[in-house]
Amino acid sequence: MKHQNFLFVPLVLLMGLGTIFAQEKRIYKPIDESVPTNEFIDSKIGKLKFPLGYPTDKTAQMLEDEMLYINAVNSYNNTIQGASLWALRKGFAELGVKDGEFIISPEMVDGKSLMLTANMDTYYFWGNLDLSDGPLVVETPPDVLGIFDDFWFNWISDFGLAGPDRGKGGRFLLVPEGYEGNLPEGGYYIRYSKTNLVTMLGRMFLVDNSTETSDKIIKEYMKIYPYVEGGEGTSVSSYLNGNGKLAPLSKPIQPRLVDVSGKDFNTLPPANYRHFIYINELIQSQPAGAISPEIAGQLAAIGIVKGKDFNPDERTKLILDKAVKVANAYSRTAAVGALPSKKFRYYDEGSSWWNPLFEGGYLFNTPPPEIGKEGEIIPYESDGARKITARTSFFYLATGITPAMCMRLTGIGSQYLVGNIDSEGNVLDGGKTYKLTLPKGIPQERFWSTTVYDNQTRSMIQTDQRYPRAGSQSFPTPAAEENPDGSITLYYGPDKPKGVADGNYIKTKPNNGWFQIIRCYSPTSGFFDKSWQPGEVELVK
Repeated sequence: MKHQNFLFVPLVLLMGLGTIFAQEKRIYKPIDESVPTNEFIDSKIGKLKFPLGYPTDKTAQMLEDEMLYINAVNSYNNTIQGASLWALRKGFAELGVKDGEFIISPEMVDGKSLMLTANMDTYYFWGNLDLSDGPLVVETPPDVLGIFDDFWFNWISDFGLAGPDRGKGGRFLLVPEGYEGNLPEGGYYIRYSKTNLVTMLGRMFLVDNSTETSDKIIKEYMKIYPYVEGGEGTSVSSYLNGNGKLAPLSKPIQPRLVDVSGKDFNTLPPANYRHFIYINELIQSQPAGAISPEIAGQLAAIGIVKGKDFNPDERTKLILDKAVKVANAYSRTAAVGALPSKKFRYYDEGSSWWNPLFEGGYLFNTPPPEIGKEGEIIPYESDGARKITARTSFFYLATGITPAMCMRLTGIGSQYLVGNIDSEGNVLDGGKTYKLTLPKGIPQERFWSTTVYDNQTRSMIQTDQRYPRAGSQSFPTPAAEENPDGSITLYYGPDKPKGVADGNYIKTKPNNGWFQIIRCYSPTSGFFDKSWQPGEVELVK
Protein backbone atom coordinates (compact mmCIF):
# COMPACT_ATOMS: atom_id res chain seq x y z
CA MET A 1 0.00 0.00 0.00
CA LYS A 2 2.81 2.31 0.92
CA HIS A 3 4.61 1.35 -2.28
CA GLN A 4 1.58 2.26 -4.34
CA ASN A 5 1.36 5.66 -2.64
CA PHE A 6 5.03 6.25 -3.32
CA LEU A 7 4.52 5.62 -7.04
CA PHE A 8 1.40 7.84 -7.16
CA VAL A 9 3.20 10.99 -5.92
CA PRO A 10 5.75 11.21 -8.76
CA LEU A 11 2.99 10.49 -11.23
CA VAL A 12 1.01 13.51 -9.95
CA LEU A 13 4.14 15.63 -10.05
CA LEU A 14 4.83 14.62 -13.63
CA MET A 15 1.27 15.44 -14.62
CA GLY A 16 1.60 18.86 -13.00
CA LEU A 17 4.87 19.54 -14.79
CA GLY A 18 3.25 18.50 -18.05
CA THR A 19 0.52 21.07 -17.50
CA ILE A 20 3.12 23.76 -16.77
CA PHE A 21 5.08 22.88 -19.92
CA ALA A 22 1.84 22.95 -21.95
CA GLN A 23 0.99 26.36 -20.57
CA GLU A 24 4.51 27.54 -21.28
CA LYS A 25 4.14 26.27 -24.83
CA ARG A 26 0.92 28.20 -25.28
CA ILE A 27 2.69 31.42 -24.22
CA TYR A 28 4.99 31.04 -27.19
CA LYS A 29 2.27 30.34 -29.70
CA PRO A 30 3.11 32.07 -33.01
CA ILE A 31 1.81 35.66 -33.24
CA ASP A 32 -1.02 36.15 -35.71
CA GLU A 33 0.38 37.52 -38.96
CA SER A 34 -2.04 40.50 -38.82
CA VAL A 35 -0.34 41.89 -35.69
CA PRO A 36 3.25 42.81 -36.60
CA THR A 37 4.18 45.88 -38.65
CA ASN A 38 6.45 44.89 -41.51
CA GLU A 39 10.02 46.08 -41.40
CA PHE A 40 9.60 47.60 -44.88
CA ILE A 41 6.32 48.93 -46.27
CA ASP A 42 5.82 50.17 -49.82
CA SER A 43 3.12 52.84 -49.57
CA LYS A 44 1.69 55.61 -51.74
CA ILE A 45 3.79 58.12 -49.80
CA GLY A 46 7.03 56.16 -50.23
CA LYS A 47 8.98 53.39 -48.52
CA LEU A 48 8.35 53.19 -44.78
CA LYS A 49 10.97 51.53 -42.56
CA PHE A 50 10.47 49.91 -39.13
CA PRO A 51 13.75 48.14 -38.20
CA LEU A 52 13.13 45.98 -35.11
CA GLY A 53 9.54 47.36 -35.12
CA TYR A 54 10.61 50.97 -34.52
CA PRO A 55 10.24 53.71 -37.19
CA THR A 56 13.20 55.59 -38.57
CA ASP A 57 13.15 59.38 -38.16
CA LYS A 58 12.39 59.79 -41.86
CA THR A 59 9.47 57.36 -41.67
CA ALA A 60 8.04 59.11 -38.60
CA GLN A 61 8.20 62.47 -40.40
CA MET A 62 6.60 61.05 -43.54
CA LEU A 63 3.72 59.64 -41.53
CA GLU A 64 3.22 62.81 -39.52
CA ASP A 65 3.09 64.84 -42.75
CA GLU A 66 0.62 62.38 -44.28
CA MET A 67 -1.69 62.55 -41.28
CA LEU A 68 -1.48 66.34 -41.37
CA TYR A 69 -2.59 66.12 -44.99
CA ILE A 70 -5.42 63.68 -44.18
CA ASN A 71 -6.67 65.76 -41.25
CA ALA A 72 -6.54 68.87 -43.43
CA VAL A 73 -8.64 67.19 -46.16
CA ASN A 74 -11.18 66.02 -43.58
CA SER A 75 -11.18 69.41 -41.86
CA TYR A 76 -11.97 71.16 -45.13
CA ASN A 77 -14.84 68.81 -45.98
CA ASN A 78 -16.25 69.02 -42.45
CA THR A 79 -16.09 72.81 -42.17
CA ILE A 80 -17.37 73.99 -45.57
CA GLN A 81 -20.55 75.23 -43.95
CA GLY A 82 -18.68 77.35 -41.40
CA ALA A 83 -16.41 78.90 -44.03
CA SER A 84 -19.46 79.63 -46.18
CA LEU A 85 -21.24 81.56 -43.43
CA TRP A 86 -18.07 83.38 -42.39
CA ALA A 87 -17.57 84.44 -46.01
CA LEU A 88 -21.18 85.61 -46.21
CA ARG A 89 -20.70 87.72 -43.09
CA LYS A 90 -17.55 89.24 -44.59
CA GLY A 91 -19.41 89.95 -47.83
CA PHE A 92 -22.17 91.72 -45.94
CA ALA A 93 -19.58 93.76 -44.02
CA GLU A 94 -18.07 94.95 -47.31
CA LEU A 95 -21.54 96.26 -48.19
CA GLY A 96 -21.61 98.12 -44.89
CA VAL A 97 -24.07 95.65 -43.36
CA LYS A 98 -23.14 94.95 -39.73
CA ASP A 99 -24.41 92.20 -37.42
CA GLY A 100 -28.01 93.02 -36.57
CA GLU A 101 -28.58 94.67 -39.96
CA PHE A 102 -30.14 93.09 -43.04
CA ILE A 103 -29.82 93.04 -46.79
CA ILE A 104 -33.10 93.29 -48.71
CA SER A 105 -33.87 92.86 -52.41
CA PRO A 106 -36.90 94.84 -53.68
CA GLU A 107 -35.69 94.30 -57.26
CA MET A 108 -34.54 90.74 -56.45
CA VAL A 109 -30.90 89.70 -56.29
CA ASP A 110 -29.42 89.28 -59.77
CA GLY A 111 -26.37 88.08 -61.69
CA LYS A 112 -24.12 90.75 -60.18
CA SER A 113 -24.30 89.13 -56.75
CA LEU A 114 -21.96 86.26 -55.93
CA MET A 115 -24.12 84.17 -53.61
CA LEU A 116 -24.31 80.38 -53.55
CA THR A 117 -27.37 79.36 -55.62
CA ALA A 118 -29.50 82.36 -54.65
CA ASN A 119 -32.80 82.72 -56.46
CA MET A 120 -34.51 85.75 -57.99
CA ASP A 121 -38.08 84.64 -57.47
CA THR A 122 -38.48 85.63 -53.82
CA TYR A 123 -37.82 88.81 -51.88
CA TYR A 124 -34.79 88.15 -49.68
CA PHE A 125 -33.99 89.58 -46.29
CA TRP A 126 -30.88 88.23 -44.62
CA GLY A 127 -28.78 89.25 -41.64
CA ASN A 128 -26.58 87.90 -38.86
CA LEU A 129 -27.40 88.33 -35.17
CA ASP A 130 -24.89 88.47 -32.31
CA LEU A 131 -25.91 86.92 -28.98
CA SER A 132 -22.59 87.66 -27.25
CA ASP A 133 -24.26 90.17 -24.91
CA GLY A 134 -27.24 87.94 -24.17
CA PRO A 135 -30.53 86.82 -25.71
CA LEU A 136 -32.23 88.74 -28.49
CA VAL A 137 -35.91 89.16 -29.24
CA VAL A 138 -36.77 88.85 -32.93
CA GLU A 139 -40.23 89.86 -34.08
CA THR A 140 -40.77 88.17 -37.43
CA PRO A 141 -43.07 89.34 -40.24
CA PRO A 142 -46.08 87.35 -41.51
CA ASP A 143 -46.30 85.36 -44.76
CA VAL A 144 -42.63 84.44 -44.95
CA LEU A 145 -40.47 81.35 -45.28
CA GLY A 146 -37.68 81.87 -42.78
CA ILE A 147 -34.80 80.08 -41.07
CA PHE A 148 -32.63 80.61 -38.01
CA ASP A 149 -29.35 78.66 -38.32
CA ASP A 150 -26.29 78.80 -36.11
CA PHE A 151 -22.89 79.66 -37.61
CA TRP A 152 -22.09 76.04 -38.40
CA PHE A 153 -25.34 75.87 -40.35
CA ASN A 154 -27.07 73.80 -37.71
CA TRP A 155 -30.80 74.40 -37.89
CA ILE A 156 -32.25 76.27 -34.90
CA SER A 157 -35.81 76.97 -36.02
CA ASP A 158 -38.06 77.90 -38.88
CA PHE A 159 -40.15 81.02 -38.66
CA GLY A 160 -43.10 81.95 -40.79
CA LEU A 161 -45.13 79.49 -42.87
CA ALA A 162 -43.15 76.43 -41.74
CA GLY A 163 -42.48 77.78 -38.23
CA PRO A 164 -44.43 77.65 -34.96
CA ASP A 165 -46.16 80.93 -35.84
CA ARG A 166 -47.47 79.23 -39.03
CA GLY A 167 -47.07 82.36 -41.09
CA LYS A 168 -48.76 84.83 -38.74
CA GLY A 169 -45.50 86.33 -37.54
CA GLY A 170 -44.20 85.77 -34.03
CA ARG A 171 -41.77 86.72 -31.32
CA PHE A 172 -38.71 84.52 -31.06
CA LEU A 173 -36.27 84.64 -28.17
CA LEU A 174 -32.82 83.50 -29.28
CA VAL A 175 -30.74 82.35 -26.33
CA PRO A 176 -26.98 81.64 -26.42
CA GLU A 177 -25.61 78.38 -25.05
CA GLY A 178 -24.78 78.65 -21.35
CA TYR A 179 -27.07 81.58 -20.58
CA GLU A 180 -27.85 81.48 -16.85
CA GLY A 181 -30.36 84.29 -16.47
CA ASN A 182 -34.10 83.86 -15.94
CA LEU A 183 -36.19 83.34 -19.03
CA PRO A 184 -39.77 84.55 -19.49
CA GLU A 185 -42.78 82.48 -18.47
CA GLY A 186 -44.38 82.86 -21.87
CA GLY A 187 -45.00 85.11 -24.83
CA TYR A 188 -42.04 83.92 -26.94
CA TYR A 189 -40.87 81.01 -29.03
CA ILE A 190 -37.65 80.27 -27.15
CA ARG A 191 -34.82 78.79 -29.22
CA TYR A 192 -31.19 78.05 -28.29
CA SER A 193 -28.03 78.52 -30.34
CA LYS A 194 -24.67 76.80 -29.80
CA THR A 195 -22.94 79.74 -31.47
CA ASN A 196 -23.12 83.38 -30.45
CA LEU A 197 -23.70 84.28 -34.08
CA VAL A 198 -26.99 83.30 -35.70
CA THR A 199 -27.87 83.77 -39.35
CA MET A 200 -31.46 84.75 -40.15
CA LEU A 201 -32.73 84.24 -43.69
CA GLY A 202 -36.21 85.06 -44.91
CA ARG A 203 -37.93 84.77 -48.29
CA MET A 204 -41.18 86.50 -49.18
CA PHE A 205 -43.45 86.03 -52.16
CA LEU A 206 -44.70 88.31 -54.87
CA VAL A 207 -48.13 89.87 -54.52
CA ASP A 208 -49.64 90.91 -57.87
CA ASN A 209 -46.22 90.28 -59.44
CA SER A 210 -44.60 92.93 -57.27
CA THR A 211 -42.32 93.04 -54.21
CA GLU A 212 -44.00 96.20 -52.93
CA THR A 213 -46.10 94.37 -50.32
CA SER A 214 -43.12 92.34 -49.05
CA ASP A 215 -41.01 95.48 -48.75
CA LYS A 216 -43.74 97.21 -46.77
CA ILE A 217 -44.32 94.24 -44.45
CA ILE A 218 -40.63 93.85 -43.60
CA LYS A 219 -40.27 97.51 -42.70
CA GLU A 220 -43.44 97.46 -40.63
CA TYR A 221 -43.18 94.20 -38.72
CA MET A 222 -39.56 93.11 -38.29
CA LYS A 223 -38.03 94.19 -34.98
CA ILE A 224 -34.87 93.05 -33.18
CA TYR A 225 -33.83 94.10 -29.68
CA PRO A 226 -32.11 92.78 -26.53
CA TYR A 227 -34.13 90.69 -24.14
CA VAL A 228 -34.36 92.38 -20.74
CA GLU A 229 -34.62 89.93 -17.87
CA GLY A 230 -37.75 90.61 -15.87
CA GLY A 231 -39.46 92.50 -18.68
CA GLU A 232 -42.34 91.32 -20.82
CA GLY A 233 -42.98 87.64 -20.22
CA THR A 234 -42.27 87.88 -16.47
CA SER A 235 -45.33 88.24 -14.24
CA VAL A 236 -45.52 90.30 -11.06
CA SER A 237 -46.41 87.15 -9.12
CA SER A 238 -43.21 85.49 -10.34
CA TYR A 239 -41.24 88.43 -8.97
CA LEU A 240 -43.14 88.38 -5.64
CA ASN A 241 -42.43 84.66 -5.29
CA GLY A 242 -38.72 85.30 -5.64
CA ASN A 243 -38.41 83.78 -9.11
CA GLY A 244 -36.96 86.79 -10.84
CA LYS A 245 -36.82 90.53 -10.98
CA LEU A 246 -39.03 93.11 -12.62
CA ALA A 247 -37.77 95.43 -15.34
CA PRO A 248 -39.30 97.97 -17.72
CA LEU A 249 -40.71 96.69 -20.99
CA SER A 250 -38.31 96.63 -23.92
CA LYS A 251 -38.71 99.02 -26.80
CA PRO A 252 -38.87 97.20 -30.16
CA ILE A 253 -36.21 98.38 -32.60
CA GLN A 254 -36.40 98.18 -36.39
CA PRO A 255 -33.10 96.94 -37.83
CA ARG A 256 -31.29 98.86 -40.54
CA LEU A 257 -32.17 97.49 -43.98
CA VAL A 258 -29.79 97.78 -46.94
CA ASP A 259 -31.10 97.42 -50.49
CA VAL A 260 -28.62 95.31 -52.48
CA SER A 261 -30.61 95.15 -55.72
CA GLY A 262 -28.24 95.50 -58.66
CA LYS A 263 -25.13 95.70 -56.47
CA ASP A 264 -21.86 93.82 -56.96
CA PHE A 265 -20.92 91.86 -53.86
CA ASN A 266 -19.14 88.63 -53.03
CA THR A 267 -20.12 86.18 -50.30
CA LEU A 268 -18.26 83.12 -51.64
CA PRO A 269 -15.90 81.12 -49.41
CA PRO A 270 -12.29 80.66 -50.54
CA ALA A 271 -11.18 77.42 -52.20
CA ASN A 272 -7.53 77.71 -51.17
CA TYR A 273 -5.44 77.98 -48.01
CA ARG A 274 -7.54 80.99 -46.90
CA HIS A 275 -10.27 78.51 -46.04
CA PHE A 276 -8.31 77.66 -42.89
CA ILE A 277 -7.83 81.34 -42.10
CA TYR A 278 -11.61 81.80 -42.20
CA ILE A 279 -12.19 78.72 -40.05
CA ASN A 280 -9.65 79.85 -37.47
CA GLU A 281 -11.38 83.25 -37.25
CA LEU A 282 -14.71 81.50 -36.74
CA ILE A 283 -13.31 79.11 -34.12
CA GLN A 284 -11.76 81.99 -32.16
CA SER A 285 -14.98 84.03 -32.26
CA GLN A 286 -17.34 81.33 -30.96
CA PRO A 287 -17.66 79.23 -27.76
CA ALA A 288 -15.38 76.20 -27.58
CA GLY A 289 -18.29 73.75 -27.55
CA ALA A 290 -19.96 75.17 -30.65
CA ILE A 291 -18.47 72.46 -32.86
CA SER A 292 -18.33 68.71 -32.26
CA PRO A 293 -15.23 67.35 -30.46
CA GLU A 294 -14.42 65.14 -33.47
CA ILE A 295 -14.26 68.04 -35.91
CA ALA A 296 -12.54 70.23 -33.32
CA GLY A 297 -9.98 67.42 -32.98
CA GLN A 298 -9.32 67.38 -36.72
CA LEU A 299 -8.81 71.14 -36.66
CA ALA A 300 -6.53 70.89 -33.63
CA ALA A 301 -4.43 68.34 -35.53
CA ILE A 302 -3.67 70.99 -38.17
CA GLY A 303 -3.07 73.76 -35.61
CA ILE A 304 -6.48 75.44 -35.27
CA VAL A 305 -7.37 75.50 -31.56
CA LYS A 306 -9.68 77.80 -29.62
CA GLY A 307 -7.62 80.34 -27.67
CA LYS A 308 -4.36 79.69 -29.57
CA ASP A 309 -2.67 81.43 -32.48
CA PHE A 310 -2.75 79.74 -35.86
CA ASN A 311 0.73 80.34 -37.29
CA PRO A 312 1.80 77.29 -39.31
CA ASP A 313 5.37 77.14 -40.57
CA GLU A 314 6.08 77.05 -44.31
CA ARG A 315 6.31 73.26 -44.40
CA THR A 316 2.87 72.95 -42.78
CA LYS A 317 1.39 75.64 -45.02
CA LEU A 318 2.56 73.75 -48.09
CA ILE A 319 0.89 70.54 -46.90
CA LEU A 320 -2.32 72.37 -45.97
CA ASP A 321 -2.41 74.07 -49.37
CA LYS A 322 -2.05 70.71 -51.14
CA ALA A 323 -4.82 69.26 -48.98
CA VAL A 324 -7.22 72.12 -49.80
CA LYS A 325 -6.72 71.59 -53.54
CA VAL A 326 -7.72 67.93 -53.31
CA ALA A 327 -10.50 68.53 -50.76
CA ASN A 328 -11.96 71.33 -52.85
CA ALA A 329 -11.79 69.19 -56.00
CA TYR A 330 -13.60 66.36 -54.17
CA SER A 331 -16.21 68.74 -52.75
CA ARG A 332 -16.85 70.27 -56.17
CA THR A 333 -17.28 66.80 -57.68
CA ALA A 334 -19.76 65.84 -54.95
CA ALA A 335 -21.56 69.17 -55.43
CA VAL A 336 -22.28 68.56 -59.12
CA GLY A 337 -23.60 65.03 -58.58
CA ALA A 338 -20.64 63.49 -60.40
CA LEU A 339 -19.08 61.07 -57.90
CA PRO A 340 -19.23 57.57 -59.43
CA SER A 341 -20.88 56.04 -56.36
CA LYS A 342 -22.79 59.10 -55.10
CA LYS A 343 -24.78 60.81 -57.83
CA PHE A 344 -27.85 61.42 -55.62
CA ARG A 345 -30.23 60.88 -58.55
CA TYR A 346 -33.80 61.73 -57.56
CA TYR A 347 -35.52 59.52 -60.13
CA ASP A 348 -33.22 56.83 -61.50
CA GLU A 349 -29.88 56.51 -63.27
CA GLY A 350 -31.56 57.36 -66.55
CA SER A 351 -32.33 60.87 -65.29
CA SER A 352 -29.80 63.62 -64.65
CA TRP A 353 -31.87 65.40 -61.98
CA TRP A 354 -30.56 65.06 -58.45
CA ASN A 355 -30.89 66.27 -54.86
CA PRO A 356 -28.49 65.34 -52.00
CA LEU A 357 -30.96 66.01 -49.17
CA PHE A 358 -33.13 62.94 -49.55
CA GLU A 359 -30.32 60.55 -48.55
CA GLY A 360 -30.05 61.85 -44.99
CA GLY A 361 -32.51 64.70 -44.50
CA TYR A 362 -31.61 68.10 -43.11
CA LEU A 363 -29.44 66.50 -40.39
CA PHE A 364 -27.72 64.27 -42.99
CA ASN A 365 -28.49 61.21 -40.85
CA THR A 366 -31.77 59.65 -41.92
CA PRO A 367 -34.00 60.18 -44.98
CA PRO A 368 -36.99 62.43 -44.32
CA PRO A 369 -40.05 60.42 -43.28
CA GLU A 370 -42.80 59.41 -45.65
CA ILE A 371 -46.26 60.88 -45.12
CA GLY A 372 -49.08 58.33 -45.11
CA LYS A 373 -52.50 58.71 -46.74
CA GLU A 374 -54.01 59.82 -43.43
CA GLY A 375 -51.16 62.22 -42.73
CA GLU A 376 -49.32 59.80 -40.44
CA ILE A 377 -45.54 60.03 -40.19
CA ILE A 378 -43.74 56.91 -41.48
CA PRO A 379 -40.10 57.25 -40.42
CA TYR A 380 -37.12 55.53 -41.96
CA GLU A 381 -34.90 53.47 -39.69
CA SER A 382 -31.63 55.22 -38.94
CA ASP A 383 -28.33 53.46 -39.51
CA GLY A 384 -26.65 55.89 -37.13
CA ALA A 385 -24.24 57.20 -39.75
CA ARG A 386 -23.76 60.80 -40.82
CA LYS A 387 -24.06 61.11 -44.60
CA ILE A 388 -20.91 63.20 -44.95
CA THR A 389 -20.79 63.18 -48.75
CA ALA A 390 -24.36 64.49 -48.95
CA ARG A 391 -23.52 67.20 -46.43
CA THR A 392 -20.41 68.19 -48.39
CA SER A 393 -22.39 68.25 -51.63
CA PHE A 394 -25.15 70.42 -50.20
CA PHE A 395 -23.07 73.01 -48.36
CA TYR A 396 -20.57 73.42 -51.19
CA LEU A 397 -23.54 74.33 -53.36
CA ALA A 398 -26.01 76.10 -51.10
CA THR A 399 -26.66 78.08 -47.93
CA GLY A 400 -29.31 77.69 -45.24
CA ILE A 401 -30.70 74.41 -43.94
CA THR A 402 -34.16 73.53 -42.66
CA PRO A 403 -36.43 70.48 -42.58
CA ALA A 404 -38.73 72.44 -44.93
CA MET A 405 -36.19 71.91 -47.73
CA CYS A 406 -36.63 68.14 -47.85
CA MET A 407 -39.81 67.16 -46.03
CA ARG A 408 -42.30 65.11 -48.04
CA LEU A 409 -45.19 67.38 -47.08
CA THR A 410 -47.37 69.00 -49.72
CA GLY A 411 -48.27 72.68 -49.76
CA ILE A 412 -45.44 73.84 -47.46
CA GLY A 413 -41.83 74.76 -48.05
CA SER A 414 -39.90 74.33 -51.26
CA GLN A 415 -38.31 71.47 -53.19
CA TYR A 416 -35.35 71.42 -55.55
CA LEU A 417 -34.00 69.48 -58.53
CA VAL A 418 -30.45 70.13 -59.72
CA GLY A 419 -29.26 69.43 -63.26
CA ASN A 420 -25.63 69.62 -64.44
CA ILE A 421 -25.51 67.47 -67.58
CA ASP A 422 -27.41 66.96 -70.83
CA SER A 423 -29.29 63.88 -72.01
CA GLU A 424 -26.02 62.30 -73.21
CA GLY A 425 -24.27 62.82 -69.89
CA ASN A 426 -22.11 65.73 -71.11
CA VAL A 427 -21.39 68.90 -69.17
CA LEU A 428 -23.60 71.86 -70.14
CA ASP A 429 -21.51 74.20 -72.30
CA GLY A 430 -22.37 77.90 -72.31
CA GLY A 431 -21.34 78.18 -75.95
CA LYS A 432 -23.97 75.68 -77.13
CA THR A 433 -27.77 75.80 -77.40
CA TYR A 434 -30.00 73.41 -75.44
CA LYS A 435 -33.69 72.89 -74.77
CA LEU A 436 -35.66 71.42 -71.88
CA THR A 437 -39.30 70.37 -71.87
CA LEU A 438 -41.24 70.45 -68.62
CA PRO A 439 -44.40 68.31 -68.83
CA LYS A 440 -47.79 69.74 -68.00
CA GLY A 441 -48.73 69.94 -64.33
CA ILE A 442 -45.51 71.16 -62.68
CA PRO A 443 -46.05 70.11 -59.03
CA GLN A 444 -46.42 73.42 -57.20
CA GLU A 445 -49.18 75.41 -55.53
CA ARG A 446 -47.39 78.76 -55.34
CA PHE A 447 -44.90 79.00 -58.25
CA TRP A 448 -42.10 77.21 -60.06
CA SER A 449 -38.84 78.53 -61.46
CA THR A 450 -35.48 77.48 -62.80
CA THR A 451 -32.29 79.49 -62.41
CA VAL A 452 -29.00 79.07 -64.27
CA TYR A 453 -25.71 79.14 -62.34
CA ASP A 454 -22.03 79.27 -63.23
CA ASN A 455 -20.24 75.97 -62.48
CA GLN A 456 -17.24 77.78 -61.00
CA THR A 457 -18.95 80.31 -58.73
CA ARG A 458 -22.17 78.34 -58.01
CA SER A 459 -23.77 81.78 -58.33
CA MET A 460 -26.06 83.15 -61.01
CA ILE A 461 -24.38 83.18 -64.39
CA GLN A 462 -23.20 86.66 -65.34
CA THR A 463 -24.28 87.86 -68.79
CA ASP A 464 -26.02 90.97 -70.07
CA GLN A 465 -29.28 89.22 -69.17
CA ARG A 466 -29.71 90.55 -65.64
CA TYR A 467 -31.97 87.75 -64.40
CA PRO A 468 -30.96 84.27 -65.67
CA ARG A 469 -34.27 82.62 -64.79
CA ALA A 470 -37.52 81.29 -66.18
CA GLY A 471 -40.69 80.47 -64.33
CA SER A 472 -44.39 80.91 -63.73
CA GLN A 473 -44.09 84.42 -62.26
CA SER A 474 -43.94 87.47 -64.51
CA PHE A 475 -41.49 89.39 -62.32
CA PRO A 476 -38.62 90.17 -62.61
CA THR A 477 -38.83 88.72 -66.15
CA PRO A 478 -41.82 87.59 -68.25
CA ALA A 479 -43.40 84.28 -67.30
CA ALA A 480 -42.61 81.25 -69.44
CA GLU A 481 -45.22 80.54 -72.09
CA GLU A 482 -46.90 77.15 -72.42
CA ASN A 483 -47.08 74.92 -75.45
CA PRO A 484 -50.56 73.99 -76.78
CA ASP A 485 -50.49 70.75 -74.73
CA GLY A 486 -49.68 72.60 -71.49
CA SER A 487 -46.01 71.63 -71.42
CA ILE A 488 -43.28 74.28 -71.37
CA THR A 489 -40.12 74.29 -73.47
CA LEU A 490 -37.14 76.33 -72.31
CA TYR A 491 -34.05 77.24 -74.31
CA TYR A 492 -30.50 77.96 -73.12
CA GLY A 493 -27.60 79.32 -75.14
CA PRO A 494 -25.49 82.34 -76.06
CA ASP A 495 -28.15 83.55 -78.53
CA LYS A 496 -31.92 83.28 -78.37
CA PRO A 497 -33.34 81.01 -81.10
CA LYS A 498 -35.82 82.59 -83.48
CA GLY A 499 -39.43 82.44 -82.40
CA VAL A 500 -38.68 81.74 -78.74
CA ALA A 501 -40.47 83.97 -76.23
CA ASP A 502 -38.37 86.09 -73.88
CA GLY A 503 -39.70 84.22 -70.85
CA ASN A 504 -38.62 80.86 -72.28
CA TYR A 505 -34.97 81.74 -72.87
CA ILE A 506 -31.98 81.97 -70.53
CA LYS A 507 -28.71 83.30 -71.84
CA THR A 508 -25.46 81.42 -71.23
CA LYS A 509 -21.84 82.36 -71.77
CA PRO A 510 -19.27 80.68 -74.06
CA ASN A 511 -16.35 78.98 -72.28
CA ASN A 512 -18.42 78.65 -69.10
CA GLY A 513 -20.04 75.49 -67.79
CA TRP A 514 -23.45 75.91 -66.18
CA PHE A 515 -26.14 74.12 -64.22
CA GLN A 516 -29.69 74.87 -63.17
CA ILE A 517 -32.00 74.34 -60.21
CA ILE A 518 -35.72 73.79 -60.66
CA ARG A 519 -37.69 75.04 -57.64
CA CYS A 520 -41.24 74.10 -56.71
CA TYR A 521 -42.65 76.30 -53.94
CA SER A 522 -45.44 74.68 -51.92
CA PRO A 523 -44.93 71.38 -53.80
CA THR A 524 -47.78 69.03 -54.62
CA SER A 525 -47.87 65.23 -54.44
CA GLY A 526 -46.55 64.86 -58.01
CA PHE A 527 -43.12 65.90 -56.79
CA PHE A 528 -42.92 63.27 -54.06
CA ASP A 529 -44.61 60.33 -55.77
CA LYS A 530 -42.59 61.21 -58.90
CA SER A 531 -45.62 61.04 -61.15
CA TRP A 532 -44.28 64.27 -62.63
CA GLN A 533 -40.72 64.28 -63.93
CA PRO A 534 -38.88 66.94 -65.95
CA GLY A 535 -37.43 66.02 -69.31
CA GLU A 536 -33.70 65.93 -69.96
CA VAL A 537 -31.71 68.86 -71.28
CA GLU A 538 -31.15 68.19 -75.00
CA LEU A 539 -28.42 69.61 -77.21
CA VAL A 540 -29.87 71.62 -80.10
CA LYS A 541 -26.61 72.74 -81.70
